[in-house]
Amino acid sequence: MAKNSGQTKMKHELGLLDGTMLVAGSMIGSGIFIVSADIIRNVGSAGWLIAIWVLTGFMTLTAALSYGELSGMFPKAGGQYVYLKEAYNKFIAFLYGWSLFAVIQTGTIAAVGVAFSKFTAYLIPAFSEDNILWKLKTGVDATGQDKFFAISAAQVVSIILIVFLTFVNTRGVKSGKIIQTTFTLTKLISLFGLIIFGFIMLKPDVWHANWTNAWDLHNLSKDGTITSLTTGTALGAIAAAMVGSIFSSDAWNSVTFIAGEMKNPKRDVALSLAFGTLIVTVIYVSANVVYTGVLPLHDIANAEKDRVAVAASHVIFGNIGTIIIALMIMVSTFGCNNGLILSGARVYYTMAKDGLFFKQTGTLNKFSVPQFGLWIQCVVASLLCLSGRYGDLLDMISFVVVIFYILTIVGIYILRKKRPDAERPYKALGYPILPAIYILMGLAFCGLLFAYKRDYALYGLVIVLIGIPLYYISQRNVKHEDETVTDS
Repeated sequence: MAKNSGQTKMKHELGLLDGTMLVAGSMIGSGIFIVSADIIRNVGSAGWLIAIWVLTGFMTLTAALSYGELSGMFPKAGGQYVYLKEAYNKFIAFLYGWSLFAVIQTGTIAAVGVAFSKFTAYLIPAFSEDNILWKLKTGVDATGQDKFFAISAAQVVSIILIVFLTFVNTRGVKSGKIIQTTFTLTKLISLFGLIIFGFIMLKPDVWHANWTNAWDLHNLSKDGTITSLTTGTALGAIAAAMVGSIFSSDAWNSVTFIAGEMKNPKRDVALSLAFGTLIVTVIYVSANVVYTGVLPLHDIANAEKDRVAVAASHVIFGNIGTIIIALMIMVSTFGCNNGLILSGARVYYTMAKDGLFFKQTGTLNKFSVPQFGLWIQCVVASLLCLSGRYGDLLDMISFVVVIFYILTIVGIYILRKKRPDAERPYKALGYPILPAIYILMGLAFCGLLFAYKRDYALYGLVIVLIGIPLYYISQRNVKHEDETVTDS
């Protein structure tokens, strides 16, 4: 890991529409179609289902509008990594960049890729995760059953998707933006169509049943058993429910990573954050209102493989609904992964420029994009697809992601003191109150998650902490190279 000499500059080819589509497209993957089943099992009522999505939307919007100030101050590639470096130091920034590379970005790419494969299997059954192409016995479990490492057709398709989109993005940011804008507009129109038809087909008896005692907070198991909650367990249930909604609303900060390729980054990054997160929040809340208007709570909690949108679409559109929703999710996950792949490599590029990542990652190819960073991201995401542990990874990253969001927003207060006269084209909305509310809500979420889903939180922390020795190794290598240059 070392610093890199000057290279071809990035091209400024992205406008406000492209930025907004990147925010919305990166946020909307498979989560909105699936995670409401788990939320209902945790909170047990329609009112709390919607409250979870509204609360998550408020947190996301608040964070995004706060980031607007930072994006105006530092309109360069790397985004959140740069903000953390400027507010704190290179060490904190490296821990974020390492976590992004090890699990946050790559784990999300893997999960979205597998989701694409699973829903493609509706149309082409051979692509199913149940279609095992190869397996290897790895031992015996505690019950005496054989354990296998298996590779399914769904995993292979997901890797092919990731490789294809990586290749497209190595051909220049213009190629990536065409896919991003086209697919995001398509899925936004499709989702609005689903919502509109859902309200038209709303079933009054289902609505009335779901919204009677709408604020009765309890666990609802798949067999219909209702478990009352104490004050303590109720808070834990809310935190557990928010894991899914926060994951579904994550990646909104992707546009900050590609600020170096925006035509007018001081203006358009902040506006893209605001418009993109607002659009997605409206869609998410509206879609869940539709779910409660066409499906009994028991059916939401018991949707096959948690595919709530498939069950709702069947009610709204009839038998063809399964095909419609499968196509929608294929479009959604395809566009989502393109945005994640496009943006992530820009962070590794900026880290390499600071001497904190592999030297070659800090180079640009003839199309002015960080090709090496794109390919190593592809390799890690593909390995995570093969691991079969992407579901667990997503539970881990919710804790880590929110911790870094909190640190970044605290950085706004730090920079107001450190650089009071710095140019700020935008200022954090509602400062100092709204950013402080986000910080408190984020700390409460992480605290409850640590208390009630400690294993996942600890795994996430371990991934971050692994970055500590890696940071000092990178600094030692930089020092060694500098001494070699001096001696020569």
